[in-house]
Amino acid sequence: MTHEVGNIVKGKVTGITNFGAFVEIEGGKRGMVHISEISRSYVEDISKVLSVGQAVECKILTIADDGKLGLSIKQAQPESEKPQQSKKREFNKRPQRKYTPAPKVTSPGDFEWQSSSVSGASFEDMMSKFKKTSEDKMSDLKRGESRGYSRRGNGSGRK
Repeated sequence: MTHEVGNIVKGKVTGITNFGAFVEIEGGKRGMVHISEISRSYVEDISKVLSVGQAVECKILTIADDGKLGLSIKQAQPESEKPQQSKKREFNKRPQRKYTPAPKVTSPGDFEWQSSSVSGASFEDMMSKFKKTSEDKMSDLKRGESRGYSRRGNGSGRK
């Protein structure tokens, strides 16, 4: 019997490892079924699904130059025997979150970008307001350093 890729053949499980099962198919050839090709559902332990000596049907996926076969049990199952696929989470159909902007911070020295851009101010107006706010913040920091405070909070701002 000639073995070709795509053929479905009958075989018998001859060995089980943690990564797959070895199957001897008709004609005395041996192949391996990778753990991912055993079942359409997740297989954690192959010995819970297959046992040595069990008769299986396999589809030939690959034939290596040295004659080794790559087999699949799950692809050999007809459509009617395939287990129902569980509903996969549909990411595009989940409820969309409504964007709510963060509340404006009103602590001293905060610059409110949105209020300037909404009122239709020019770029130059926004830039001058930013510079003034920035200069105010810097002068506050310098005044704090002269009183013995530092940004590090260790009180070593005095010289």
